[in-house]
Order: sequence, then structure tokens, then C-alpha cells
Amino acid sequence: MRIVIAGGHGQIARRLERLLSAGGHEVAGIIRKREQGDDLREAGAEPVLMDLESASVEEVAAVLQGADAAVFAAGAGPGSGAERKGTVDRGAAMLFADAAERAHVRRHIVVSTMGADARHEGDEVFDVYLRAKGEADDYVRGKSGLDWTILRPGTLTNDAGKGLVRLEASTGRGSIPRDDVAAVLAEMTETPATAGLTLELVSGSVPVTVAVKDIAGN
Repeated sequence: MRIVIAGGHGQIARRLERLLSAGGHEVAGIIRKREQGDDLREAGAEPVLMDLESASVEEVAAVLQGADAAVFAAGAGPGSGAERKGTVDRGAAMLFADAAERAHVRRHIVVSTMGADARHEGDEVFDVYLRAKGEADDYVRGKSGLDWTILRPGTLTNDAGKGLVRLEASTGRGSIPRDDVAAVLAEMTETPATAGLTLELVSGSVPVTVAVKDIAGN
């Protein structure tokens, strides 16, 4: 398969690129900075230089043309302010979904966050972030032209992945290594039966492949 990842230089994205390329897939990662390209090549991915905060739907759709799946893993990052939560975590996610629909790339996976809610209240930056992610998730779920899956991991860590997770509609609070998030995403790209599901993800006791297949069968 050809898989295009938005936010291609992110920590989860680079782990995912390694897994997908090792699995024989053709992977492209959208990046904002040219100097990030070598990191993607090292991970086995083709770097595509594009700023999703200023790109048009047509420009993004051209990148997605011919892809079998699209993964939105972009984020403004923990050091960003409220404005970029709106332009990246909300705006870029919506743009990417519009572009995928225009390019007829049905399989669409979004890396969201636990607690994302368009009705979340509060004025702190993290409150704005949860609202932005929730609004983006709602927008993607309204896209009839996409076979979407929304993945909402718990607190992300850089611990070594154990390959054991809990993947459910509601897991309760918890943490999860980025390694294991990437492993779940890789499995989901090959499991179209997870389409139409919004899922929470934390560390658990079920092997990744089993967890994804089990939830796809529900």
C-alpha cells in the first residue's frame, strides 16, 4: 500500500514510518521543514515538503492522489499557543480530511487524544487543544466519503513499547508508549474493519494485533 502521513516528522509518525516501510509499504510523510527530510529517509519514508497551515485543499489532494490510506498525525506541539491549536490540531486536520475525500482516499486514520471534546470548557491552552481536537474529530466523523478511524491515546511516553495494549471505546485514563501507538496505527492501516470507530488506547495486557482484530470484530 501507499500511505501518506501528515505530521511526518512527529515522534509517533517516524515510528510508524519505520514499521510501515519495514512491512513493505510505500510511505510518504508531509513535513514543514526541508531539514527534516533526512530523518524521514532514514525511517524509510519519502519526505513531502508542505505547510498544512497554508496549503490549499487542491495541493494536499495532489499529494494524496493514488494513496491507499491517509494518517493524520500532525500537531502544533506542547510548546505552541492557543492560536496554533486552532490552525494545526483543528484546521490542518479538517484540511487533510477534505483533501483525502477529494483524492478519493477512503481509508483515513486520525491520531487524536484522550479527552478530545468539542464541548470541553475552559480557556487554558490545554482546554483549547482538547476542544480543537474534538472539533476536528467531529468533522472527520461527518465525512461520508471517508472510512475513518479516530484513535485517542492516553498520556504518551517514550518508554520502550511492550506490544500489549487496551484498545476500547472507553478505556479510562492511562499512559501508552509511543512505540505501541505506532504499532496500533500500523495494524489499523491493514484492518479496514476498524472504520467508523472512535477508540481509546492505553497500555494493557492484549497483544496489538489481537486487540485491533478484536475491536474490528465488534
